[in-house]
Amino acid sequence: QVQLVESGGGLVQAGGSLRLSCTASGRTFSNYPMAWFRQAPGKERDFVAAVNWSGLATRYAGSVKGRFTIARDNAKNTNTLQMNSLKPEDTAVYYCAARTQSPLVGTRTYEYNVWGQGTQVTVSS
Repeated sequence: QVQLVESGGGLVQAGGSLRLSCTASGRTFSNYPMAWFRQAPGKERDFVAAVNWSGLATRYAGSVKGRFTIARDNAKNTNTLQMNSLKPEDTAVYYCAARTQSPLVGTRTYEYNVWGQGTQVTVSS
């Protein structure tokens, strides 16, 4: 079973940057698409970014495209989400997810079956 642990969240001013990391353990990590989702208080969990097993194919939500970058290092069993030009509306709990049942990069929460515990990102105005 793959286990995921996020880190790197925190408080940052608008316009600043944060780098989130997701470390996987358990089954082989390099075979799976990985993604980041986020959930603000009172809202649904939304797709942010995803990367395929090789790191060569990525997808982004429109609201973060051009500001966030997802990448992975299979040798280190990690993936990262570099977040630049942060806005107050980026404030949320960010979750790392793995899709162990398909090689396709998805954007829906139900497509991912392994989740981390989440890390809080707060952007002040």
